[in-house]
Amino acid sequence: MTPDLMEDRAQAWAAHAQKAGGGGAAKAWEGGFGRPMQSGVPDFAQGVALYVEDVTVSFDGFKALNALSLSIDAGELRCIIGPNGAGKTTMMDVITGKTAPDQGKVFFGSNIDLRRLRENDIAQIGIGRKFQKPTVYEELSVFENLELALKADRRVRASLFSRLTGEQLDRIGAMLERIHLKASAQRLAGLLSHGQKQWLEIGMLLMQDPKLLLLDEPVAGMTDEETERTAELFLSLAGEHSLMVVEHDMKFVDQLTQGHRKVTVLHEGRVLAEGLLSQVQNDERVVEVYLGR
Repeated sequence: MTPDLMEDRAQAWAAHAQKAGGGGAAKAWEGGFGRPMQSGVPDFAQGVALYVEDVTVSFDGFKALNALSLSIDAGELRCIIGPNGAGKTTMMDVITGKTAPDQGKVFFGSNIDLRRLRENDIAQIGIGRKFQKPTVYEELSVFENLELALKADRRVRASLFSRLTGEQLDRIGAMLERIHLKASAQRLAGLLSHGQKQWLEIGMLLMQDPKLLLLDEPVAGMTDEETERTAELFLSLAGEHSLMVVEHDMKFVDQLTQGHRKVTVLHEGRVLAEGLLSQVQNDERVVEVYLGR
């Protein structure tokens, strides 16, 4: 790696570390969706990854969320649909600590009150969020982007110039396979297609071992082939991670739910309907406000 690239990488990693922050965040946990192995770590023993109850958020008198209540099981893949302005983005803002609710409860597992934590701490304890527009380090290679995303307790400077262990190399290699970018490992991220950048950012999130992933319209702008591959990726993650997928592409939602996964419909800041996709598609209220006649 050239000195210029090393300097660029150092700056990118420093910015990444500053954004991720520390501040008393819990350490990584062991054992998947089981009992927490240390204090301050979410407990999924009751089978629930996320619990939201009676959450209200008002902006200048407008209720973006209106007594919203929902829960997502550990390892569940849940699709959230609804018209623009239904409260989907505000809901994710509340979960990730970007917006403080006026009232209500928001728990990660059975024991972590997310209302008490800052954004960076929420990211550290295992909640990852992907926005609509992909955010990757375009001047670095695909491999280097994944390397930067590796979760480590070492100081930034020490981690920058240390060699990757065999285990870390294996993790990156496995992730490249999983996100369909093995053949592009040494390609600059800025040269990837839109869909490939989306996969890379998802891979970067996964390198940080999240237990809950919030994904906002992940297939917007993708080709049909890229959309199909993304569905395959998300389905492979279910069980290992909990996923909340906010999406408008009903064909993609159908691919994810496969006729047996629950869909939640939001409208005016609260749950309008919930059930199998076939059920909500035939719900007159959903047809009226979202799907059209």
